[in-house]
Amino acid sequence: MGEQPIYSTRAHVFQIDPNTKKNWVPTSKHAVTVSYFYDSTRNVYRIISLDGSKAIINSTITPNMTFTKTSQKFGQWADSRANTVYGLGFSSEHHLSKFAEKFQEFKEAARLAKEKSQEKMELTSTPSQESAGGDIQSPLTPESINGTDDERTTPEVSQNSEPRAEPTQNALPFAHSSAIGKHWEAELATLKGNNAKLTAALLESTANVKQWKQQLAAYQEEAERLHKRVTELECVSSQASAVHTHKTELNQTIQELEATLKKKEEEIEKLREEIDNARELQAQRDSLTQKLQEVEVRNKDLEGQLSDLEQRLEKSQNEQEAFRNNLKTLLEILDGKIFELTELRDNLAKLIECS
Repeated sequence: MGEQPIYSTRAHVFQIDPNTKKNWVPTSKHAVTVSYFYDSTRNVYRIISLDGSKAIINSTITPNMTFTKTSQKFGQWADSRANTVYGLGFSSEHHLSKFAEKFQEFKEAARLAKEKSQEKMELTSTPSQESAGGDIQSPLTPESINGTDDERTTPEVSQNSEPRAEPTQNALPFAHSSAIGKHWEAELATLKGNNAKLTAALLESTANVKQWKQQLAAYQEEAERLHKRVTELECVSSQASAVHTHKTELNQTIQELEATLKKKEEEIEKLREEIDNARELQAQRDSLTQKLQEVEVRNKDLEGQLSDLEQRLEKSQNEQEAFRNNLKTLLEILDGKIFELTELRDNLAKLIECS
């Protein structure tokens, strides 16, 4: 194949809205492969991207194109041939920078290739123009085919000059020269008629050439269209392996996602069990909360009773303290009385002894 991919990446593809020329319209539902292709037969670089079997990007890189970074992950370029603006959204800034570097590299290569092709065309066109100039002079005029009137009459003059010079030398009769003149006049009339016929034929051939040029232009357009179609089919064929690889990657991704989904379902089942346990614990907590409230109410009642008992105890202790103080006072008085009675008994005993 004449066209091979030389760099590929993945990005989301957009095109400018042809109506508003402002909004971006996505041409791919997900990230697709975007590749640089090099056509060695025509020496051109192209950017091609397929979404399935549909070509969503088919842009030939020219020296006048410019790739512009509009954000950290988005870039765009205008294609005057396709009359649109393409936009690419990348997954990272690194991929965008790499794509922009390749764009600049292939743009410079396209410029050099164009200059070389122009030089070759100039070198080949110079001798062809010289040879074509020499060929054009003879076939385009009917005089060049049958001779001009001067060329056709030259033999008449040369042949007539000899007979006309001969009367002085050979003394030919005048009637003979007159017959020769009529013969050449008839020949001249015949040549003029042929010249008119050739002129008409030339005009007809010129009209045919114009028609052939129109048909040739139509054939060239058809050939260009067929070439583009062949190129698209070649792109589809060249990207078949890439599509197969991408399909394999997608299958692996699907398997990984299925495994992840299964794990998530198991986690969800565990979470459901935990939720059920949490609901049971919530019910138990509500029951314990209710019991705790009842215990708090009873505790408050007991605290009230305890406070009452403490007050009563304190009052009883105060009364006991007062009773003790009174009893102590009474005992002191009693001790004093007992001491007085003892002294009195001693005095009485002394009095009895003395008497």
